[in-house]
Formats: sequence, C-alpha cells, structure tokens
Amino acid sequence: MVAIPADKLKDVLCLLLEKIHSGEQVLEINKEAFWSVPPDRAYEIYSQPEDLTIGMISESWGHLEDMLSDPDRVVGYGFVWLSDVLRAIGDESTS
Repeated sequence: MVAIPADKLKDVLCLLLEKIHSGEQVLEINKEAFWSVPPDRAYEIYSQPEDLTIGMISESWGHLEDMLSDPDRVVGYGFVWLSDVLRAIGDESTS
C-alpha cells in the first residue's frame, strides 16, 4: 500500500501548475489517441493486458470541462480523466 497525504498531493499539483502557468497560457498537446488499460487489468503486472481500448485526450478534457461548468457532475472518475490529460502534458514536456 502507498499512503499519499492529500495535502501533499495538493502541494505537488500546485507546484506543477505554477510551473505551467509561468510558461504558456494555453497548452498544446500534439497527440490525441492513447492506449487505455481497463482498471481491473492495469495493476495486474504479471499478465499481459488483452483488453486495451483507445482513449481520446479531447474526450477526457471535455469531461473535466463539464465538471467545471456543473459541479453536480463531479465524480471520482475525474481523477482518471485528469490523469489522461496530465500524462499527455508530461509526455509533451519531455519530448
């Protein structure tokens, strides 16, 4: 088990967002589609995932924007959508 204190997670997110904010005002992600591993298979590291699906960064971002416009639409799965977008941002910043 990994214990991640929520306040430290928030601090890390703020730190990374400050880095982004000091640069571009709009982030461009040059990739759209990505492989998505079903949650029930993502942590089974001793077997090859067979049920890969295709995710779309724009779709994940759209769900996040929907939550911004209507707080009643906030769901825990938002963390998954956010991770899709953040991974793409991270991948862009290392290339």
